Amino acid sequence: MPDTQPNPLDLEDLRRTIAEVFCVDPGEVTDETRFVEDLGGDSLLALEVIVALEKKYAVRFAESDVRGLTTLPRTYDVLADKLGAQG
Repeated sequence: MPDTQPNPLDLEDLRRTIAEVFCVDPGEVTDETRFVEDLGGDSLLALEVIVALEKKYAVRFAESDVRGLTTLPRTYDVLADKLGAQG
């Protein structure tokens, strides 16, 4: 039976993906780092994060989900919920 989940959710891989979108070192994306306040995120970067995550994890985010993507742990939790709902 083929694996239907293209990428398993891994915190460190998620950290690297977010760091890549924000053009920062993964070490700068800590559990406490806020994407807007600490990394200078704006609506364009938010859209880039959403697109990258939707492609990588084959999920779709609702507008209500997007408001929760403010830190690494919150983003992980939203993704975990999305991926769990697919299973």
